[in-house]
Amino acid sequence: MRRVTSAPNLAVATLWADVLSQAGIAATVQRQWTSSIAGEIPPDQAWPEVWVADDAQLDAARELLRALERAPQRDWVCRECGEHVEGAFEQCWHCGASMPR
Repeated sequence: MRRVTSAPNLAVATLWADVLSQAGIAATVQRQWTSSIAGEIPPDQAWPEVWVADDAQLDAARELLRALERAPQRDWVCRECGEHVEGAFEQCWHCGASMPR
């Protein structure tokens, strides 16, 4: 087993491990519960970690997560209220209207 990366919180670590698993790379989240001791140790030392089971898949796992960080995001303007919506949101945060297709 090898550590791929650490994540700022458990939700992100779980998301990354799921993305890797869906790509055929067996991954687990370690240190899920260490955030409770973040005041006693440096906060970044309490972050959850994503690990791969097969050492040979480490580079592929890191590249996949890097590609995820570079994924294009679409900014759009809501047709209902004119609000500018950033990122991967498919629904306007202001009025709830759906993103135009």
